[in-house]
Amino acid sequence: MLDKQMMVSAETALPGRSTPLSVDDTHFVNQTSLSAAPVNGQQQILLGMGCFWGAERLFWQIEGVVSTSVGYAGGFTPNPTYEEVCTGLTGHSEVVRVVFDPQVLPLEQLLRAFWERHDPTQGMRQGNDLGTQYRSVIYTYSDEQQAIAEQSQADYQSLLSEQQRAVITTEIAPAGPYYYAETYHQQYLAKNPQGYCGLGGTGVCFPPQ
Repeated sequence: MLDKQMMVSAETALPGRSTPLSVDDTHFVNQTSLSAAPVNGQQQILLGMGCFWGAERLFWQIEGVVSTSVGYAGGFTPNPTYEEVCTGLTGHSEVVRVVFDPQVLPLEQLLRAFWERHDPTQGMRQGNDLGTQYRSVIYTYSDEQQAIAEQSQADYQSLLSEQQRAVITTEIAPAGPYYYAETYHQQYLAKNPQGYCGLGGTGVCFPPQ
């Protein structure tokens, strides 16, 4: 029986497909393009903190975020479906692609929300959601982002350690391929306000700025 909390290998992952899923490109909340590349100094980053529905809603509400979308990253199967990701046989994490303006929202500030609004110590789960797809991840697009993410992890670990909390298990790595999730997942909690949101933090917060 498959243990969904164990990562698959490239050799045992599902084969996937060469054709991307067809996705509506318009953001349901702010009408931005989901697939537009960052422009005019904007940046992008991929953040995974459990079920991507609640995570995306968290980020689209933050001032300085230009656009969000949800998808799959960090695995092996090309162009996976949600059903495939849920089997644990693709290796992907559920992530939010956040496009943001660092002049308005520095990455350090964005990552404060990331750390505080989920429990990054739980390994291959988030709350009652079990499986590799729910692991905590940060996938970066530059050496500078990587350094900032690693420093923010160290800073948050210090706060957790002061409270005798567990060790952070968040995966921080350069971004690989990002595959958009199906349209019905995009901005899901704006379309379904009473839908499931699994976000829950540790209760440990950064000092006020």
